[in-house]
Amino acid sequence: MTSRQPVRVSDRLSSSESDDVLALAAAAGRIDGVHPLSEDVELRVRGDVPSSGTHLLSYASPAGDRLAGYAFLEDGSGELIVHPDFRRAGVGTELLTAAGPGPMRFWAHGDDPGAAVFAGRNGFERARVLWQMRRSLLEPLPDIPLPDGVTVRSFRPGSDEQAWLDVNARAFAHHPEQGRWVLDDLLGREAEPWFDPAGFLLAVDVADTLVGFHWTKVHQASGDEPAIGEIYVLGVDPSGHRRGLGAALSVAGLRHLAGAGLTIVTLYVDESNEAAVKLYRRLGFEIFKTDVNYRR
Repeated sequence: MTSRQPVRVSDRLSSSESDDVLALAAAAGRIDGVHPLSEDVELRVRGDVPSSGTHLLSYASPAGDRLAGYAFLEDGSGELIVHPDFRRAGVGTELLTAAGPGPMRFWAHGDDPGAAVFAGRNGFERARVLWQMRRSLLEPLPDIPLPDGVTVRSFRPGSDEQAWLDVNARAFAHHPEQGRWVLDDLLGREAEPWFDPAGFLLAVDVADTLVGFHWTKVHQASGDEPAIGEIYVLGVDPSGHRRGLGAALSVAGLRHLAGAGLTIVTLYVDESNEAAVKLYRRLGFEIFKTDVNYRR
């Protein structure tokens, strides 16, 4: 007989709870073929980035000691996972009930039909689509020069943080996640093992004022998956639009990744961001995977 504990609601996870959530995510990822937590939420689960969000945990099994489901909510948006061994048993609905009524958004990583059915049954509708796009770095890259008076240099930790945050906020003023970054978000990434300032490219004018950036990331090889480069964040100060800076920075970052020996590069972009999608298609990117945001 399987028993379930009442859903635990907390603003901070203990070390053992954090381990349980990461193990749950790994188990779901193995079955579904896609990791169920975004980087941002995983950093909060691990406690590497401060959070004002809420963690919800549902424990089950004969002893009530296995994590059957987990949800994270911050500002009405979050992510929800149910362990493969406990699906279709009401765990997801129980987590939603514990999260409370009212407007809410949840990400589903991978456009899974089961997630769509679950969302519809609980009053959620498809609201936003995020594409993961990929291209080979073995194919030639176009030559796109930087605008006159603009050069590219690497990020300087301990010096460039505030300038970058200011430009990032302006570049992503209408983006629901990226535009909200604060210093703790940036410093949390700088502390990650993958962080490399040499691949964090800043476009500056003759006065060394930041006008745009291309932050690249390298995902190390794992199992049968080769090492993959990523256009992690690409942004241009609104004052630099229509000068071709975004395209030039894109190519500069791709050349950096190719020079590091990588053969594949990926990125994430909103389906609705027509200008960015057009740029990436022009650079040879194609859709690889889809994430869906559901809204109630």
